[in-house]
Amino acid sequence: MSQSNLFILMIIIHLSFSQSVRGKECVCDLKNLDPPFPKNELTKVETTALQCIETITSEKMTGLDRLVLGLQQRIKQLEENVIMLEKEDDRNLYGAVSLRIIELEITEIQDLLDKLNRTTQNYQRLSVQTAAQLENMKDTMVELEKFDKMQVIKKYRERNSKKNLEQCKEELKATAAPPTVSSARCGLGRVVSVAGPRTYSLTVYSTSYTYGAWGRDAKPAPGDENKYWLVVLSSSNVYGNFIRQYSTLSTLLLGIGPTDTYISSSNPTTNTIQGPNMVMYDNALYYNCYYTYSVCQFNMTTRSVSTVALPKDTGYNNKFPFAHLGATYAYTDMDFATDESGVYVIYATTSNFGNVMISKVETSNPPVLNQTWSTSLHKRTVTNTFMVCGVLYVTRYLDKETEEIFYSYDTKTKEERYDLKIHIKKMQTNIQFLNYDPRDHLLYVYSDAYILTYKLIFQ
Repeated sequence: MSQSNLFILMIIIHLSFSQSVRGKECVCDLKNLDPPFPKNELTKVETTALQCIETITSEKMTGLDRLVLGLQQRIKQLEENVIMLEKEDDRNLYGAVSLRIIELEITEIQDLLDKLNRTTQNYQRLSVQTAAQLENMKDTMVELEKFDKMQVIKKYRERNSKKNLEQCKEELKATAAPPTVSSARCGLGRVVSVAGPRTYSLTVYSTSYTYGAWGRDAKPAPGDENKYWLVVLSSSNVYGNFIRQYSTLSTLLLGIGPTDTYISSSNPTTNTIQGPNMVMYDNALYYNCYYTYSVCQFNMTTRSVSTVALPKDTGYNNKFPFAHLGATYAYTDMDFATDESGVYVIYATTSNFGNVMISKVETSNPPVLNQTWSTSLHKRTVTNTFMVCGVLYVTRYLDKETEEIFYSYDTKTKEERYDLKIHIKKMQTNIQFLNYDPRDHLLYVYSDAYILTYKLIFQ
């Protein structure tokens, strides 16, 4: 062994060196004086980290939120019942019965409180335990880093930080500002980001139906401002035949007191909902009619259906669905959107080469199509759309964790933009339904059986 090689080796590893001569050969004996790397300690840290991930889940935290919402709703209901009882003038005919009902409600509220207290105590213990585990893991990793004689970890961190910084700088240079919406039309400014999710929960159906839609009436009747609607595609993830309504968001999350309104008696049949894209506007549901290229308008009060046909070369019955490289979203040929001005339908035609078309739907009875706009965006490269102040925003699938708003079309200026980079943090892999509510500026999302809301941030 040469002197230079030996010098390099002794710098890298703490070595003991001895030299002897055997016959005509020079023999070097090298011994590592450092203690062996504690592999078991590293394995222990990895195991603890995995246990933390399995123990603390978003589903458990959502369960706590649902308990709190349910408790708030029951207390509110109890207050209303007590006020009603105080106003009763029944000459004590029903007083005892009313008091018994209130007594039962108080008992149920106490049960909810007990369950909430138990859950909170469990989470507090879990929080303390997890904090201690994290501190132990941190101390262990500090000790393990002492075995990094070549400072590989430090150099890796520095290199990774520089890389992330450079990437961030490049993105800032490359990202053009999203389109500006005229303040005279809406007064909101431009969309700059998406925050959330604010709401994240399973419905009362749990994971039974992965395709569906939900939200609020964008133009509710007086007294219905707090109502929420939910539609699940209960037949083959393609067809639905009834709308479920709840009085508040709390009752929807807890599955309390729903009202079902049936469009048809079975699936699939005439007037059945086809595909997950639909909206509620002015007490009517707008959706793709079963096996046609028509828009259906279902009046929630009269339970009557009116239709208006799209162009004859409109794709329907899974001809131009939303899609990405990995999958298609079945029977999403037509998408419906609400904004500050009303209802739109988004679709594709063969005459426009499968590219996205936008038509304004006048919500008369029967509905009629108003102005139509053609875009250069192919519909099969899209996963969803929504409208804000007359601007169409379009999303695409980036990966399992991220959806991206990448495109916009301004119906006033006819300007198209392909360079938007507004990310939506996903909780599930796929988004089957997405719509904007002009009343609260939230995006309502149905994602693999979960319902979510996101807040649009404007400049």
